[in-house]
Amino acid sequence: MLELFKQQAGQSVELTAEQAATAAGQLLDESIPAVLKADFLCALARKTETPAEIAAFAAALRAKSIIPPIDAATRAGIILDVCGTGGDRLNTFNISTTVALICAAAGVAVAKHGNRAVTSQAGSADVLEALGIPIELSPEKAALSLREHHFAFFFAPHYHPAFRHVSEARKICAARGQRTIFNYLGPLLNPARPNAQLVGVPRPELCSTLAQVLQSLGVRRAMVVSGRVGDAWLDELSTLGENTLAEFYQDHGFTASVISPSHFPVQPAALADLAGGDRHANAEIIRRLLRNEERGPKRDAVLLNAAAALFVAGKTKTVTAGWELAARLLTSGQAQAKLEELTS
Repeated sequence: MLELFKQQAGQSVELTAEQAATAAGQLLDESIPAVLKADFLCALARKTETPAEIAAFAAALRAKSIIPPIDAATRAGIILDVCGTGGDRLNTFNISTTVALICAAAGVAVAKHGNRAVTSQAGSADVLEALGIPIELSPEKAALSLREHHFAFFFAPHYHPAFRHVSEARKICAARGQRTIFNYLGPLLNPARPNAQLVGVPRPELCSTLAQVLQSLGVRRAMVVSGRVGDAWLDELSTLGENTLAEFYQDHGFTASVISPSHFPVQPAALADLAGGDRHANAEIIRRLLRNEERGPKRDAVLLNAAAALFVAGKTKTVTAGWELAARLLTSGQAQAKLEELTS
């Protein structure tokens, strides 16, 4: 079947939801040759995956994941994830991970889903581990941490064991210089099933696509963003140039817009001011930020993204109010206290 789907994609014919589900199952089937899987993934990418195809793949793969036992009270409230798809290759420090910790300090239940680095020097798992936050909790302990501490990390390999059967195909695609649908799927496969998400993508045209997918998967509140940095784009909100947004909320329809960082009190900065290093260097950057010792452009980048995340989580009524709340969490010591709580 995968050979047939490859030919269909090669002819620019969209897969049906049923076909996408079948293809997802075959990608995770260890008996299917990795080269055939890679050929299919490359053909699908060259066609350009539609929102319906991405949603169908995500739904099929989510059905095969391990679901943590989150209690009913936590499930009934807002569960937030803040992450980027990766792939911008701009080597900034771990902005979304810092934002996740600030949101947890605000009392938002943050279910961070991630992995070790693939296209950066330090992934969310790497830097959280360097900070001393447990990343390999069992599903039961992660669910308990989410309830008691408003933060838990859901380490992707523990919740998607079947993904090991597609890793070789993904390596083949990477060697060919071809990104695949899996580059988009990370934020869509959080096993905690967050109902509020701030997602960063490395190309502005992906904002509307991913927002449509999140909405079709049942997410209640979401903002998908891509931030300009010269001729490149961050999978974060940028303090260095205009930002493309696509967002939707329970009581409001889908909207797309472009916003400038000039609406916020950001300092003049360059990409080099947001540079990260290895896991230990990035962990130290996060510690300095949470201790309110970093007052420069890195702080601005965190405040801007935290402002959006707190708004998406419904913690504030505007993004501007989110900026102000995030700044108070840093200056009051609450953000630092949350880090100490999670590492004790």
